[in-house]
Amino acid sequence: MKLYRFLSEDDTSAFCHKVTDALNKGWELYGDPTQTFDPVKGIMRCGQSVVKEVEGTYTPETKLGAH
Repeated sequence: MKLYRFLSEDDTSAFCHKVTDALNKGWELYGDPTQTFDPVKGIMRCGQSVVKEVEGTYTPETKLGAH
């Protein structure tokens, strides 16, 4: 099955670490990264979609971060 996740975080090194962790666990980048301004916090936020092929059958109970 193909899994999809959208990673997001404040525009700090924490975002880069989150994406790097996913890549090292076998996830692949999917599409372009995004960035937007959060007016409530007054900061920029980043996002990146990732996908991964794994064994099994998808159900809504699938724990995406566990793969």
